[in-house]
Amino acid sequence: MRLFCFGMGYSARRLAAALAPKGWRIAGTCRDARAKAELESLGTEAFIFDRDTPLPPNALRGATHLLSSVPPDDAGDPVIDRYGADIACIEGLAWTGYLSTTGVYGDTGGARVEESARLRPTSTRSRRRVAAEAAWLALHQRHGVSVHIFRLAGIYGPGRSAIDQVRARTARRVDRPGHRFSRIHVDDIAGVVMASMARPAPGAVYNLCDDEPAQAANVVAFASALLGAEAPPLVPFAEAEKNMSALARSFWRDNRVVDNRRIKKELGVTLRYPDYRAGLRAILAEESGA
Repeated sequence: MRLFCFGMGYSARRLAAALAPKGWRIAGTCRDARAKAELESLGTEAFIFDRDTPLPPNALRGATHLLSSVPPDDAGDPVIDRYGADIACIEGLAWTGYLSTTGVYGDTGGARVEESARLRPTSTRSRRRVAAEAAWLALHQRHGVSVHIFRLAGIYGPGRSAIDQVRARTARRVDRPGHRFSRIHVDDIAGVVMASMARPAPGAVYNLCDDEPAQAANVVAFASALLGAEAPPLVPFAEAEKNMSALARSFWRDNRVVDNRRIKKELGVTLRYPDYRAGLRAILAEESGA
């Protein structure tokens, strides 16, 4: 089996690390020579790619599975634009996945959303994702490519969690009662993607999140307790918002609870980290080698 990943970022690398010991050959793209050398040192066949830097001939040949985590830009999805026709012609391609975001649902006022919910993105970034999802699904509808869409909640894991923020003293506890975020541990992303690979359902869309949407302030407080550190003081949202970047404000603009029942019912997934407490404890355990 050969997995080709457009965008060998955080999630794709954890997936590759899970598949490589099973005998999978891994190939993928990155943005520069430094990242290419790093990937090659890990045993990944690496290619530099962006909208203006094409792949070498035959880079996609032999791919049995293909995953893209490349975000869309102003002009659309660069992978579809440059290689959509080529992907449709890959002989032996059994499964294709696209990593999207739950941001496509927009703001529900805290109500639960499942995959069939109407898409009402509130930011330019999320509107681009809606268009990118449609472009990927068109490969299935028009050319029979086995495309699957994964809408990811907030991603966290080793090196990228509230634990790191507390250690760096950048963590903040914003107080906004009733506002909750859904999240997903990076290893559960890999687990769901592998479950989909084993049980393809062309055209399927899946929400990826854990079982417990939670207030961000509670997550920071728990991470602080795990580290034996004093939790940062609560800051009212109205005050915190004054110093937020436009990107941060866009995350706080939407309030929704994401439904994850489909991955359990249709893919038979049991989450390794069903809530942030289990996930953060596992991060510390991994750091200590336990």
